[in-house]
Amino acid sequence: VRTLGMRNLNEKVIRWNENSRPSLGGLTFYIVFLLSISAYSIAFGAGGTIFNLRETGILFACTLAFIMGLADDAYNTKPVLKSSTQITCGLILVFSGTSIQIFDSEILNNFLTILWIMGLMNSINMLDNMDGITGSVSLVIALTMLICLFLSGGMNSFIFILITGLVSSLIGFLYFNWWPSKMFMGDSGSQFLGALLGSMSIILFWNLEPIKIIKPSFSVQILIPLLAFIVPIADTTTVVINRIRRGQSPFVGGKDHTTHNLARIGMKDVQVAVLIGIICLISAVMIVLYYSNPRILDNWEKTILFIYLFLVFVGLYAVTLFKPSST
Repeated sequence: VRTLGMRNLNEKVIRWNENSRPSLGGLTFYIVFLLSISAYSIAFGAGGTIFNLRETGILFACTLAFIMGLADDAYNTKPVLKSSTQITCGLILVFSGTSIQIFDSEILNNFLTILWIMGLMNSINMLDNMDGITGSVSLVIALTMLICLFLSGGMNSFIFILITGLVSSLIGFLYFNWWPSKMFMGDSGSQFLGALLGSMSIILFWNLEPIKIIKPSFSVQILIPLLAFIVPIADTTTVVINRIRRGQSPFVGGKDHTTHNLARIGMKDVQVAVLIGIICLISAVMIVLYYSNPRILDNWEKTILFIYLFLVFVGLYAVTLFKPSST
């Protein structure tokens, strides 16, 4: 089947798991996404206007990301189409009111927003290379967002409903995607996750909007999103650096990711997924601790967090230095 993202993927060059599996995860994510929107409409739509401009922008950006991923699952679209669609998703968010607020210049803020959305959509997509990895990472990030909203009293918000739906769909997906997997998420799933988690992270991790007690410092605004997405960021950065060093294109698939190299040094697929999950959980605890007691972080506390991020990146990158005989 070459439509609706349901074709059996057998991407032996890209995926660690060489068995064919239906790529239905993304379709499941989007159906639950629509159900979450319907639930929000029923619960809060009695007063007239259901969605404001920002919420509408998030809906359109995530829908566009899903459709683009769906097309790629079915027809293996060219990279230029992916990139232009990702830029469009970022522009939709910017013009609808979801943008990173860290610089005095709105031009710089908007540029960083588009770059962030593009980066996450690509990194989440690239991380989807082994059973249970992207689902686990996304679940921890989504649960972190949910806890942060709970701590800040945002349980009746639009984004709380969306993230709750996302958490439920990820749990269901992981049941089928955990090693040995019976289903993949496909590009429709990874692109959708990148857009949704990216837009939610702008609100909760970059701008820290639920925290109204203090104005976050520049360094904290950098730290929180890096903590949340350190695994996909480190993996993508490592792959890009290594491929450029080898004179290869960073935009093609391959079995040279940090997860693949962890398996090559002797770890089982399940152990790789658990290790990656533990790294994400450590970062999640740090973010939740900040949300539970928002304050100005001391310089030594910031230094410790930056050192942690550096060690995670260096550790994951160092694993790739154990080069296999063939790639």
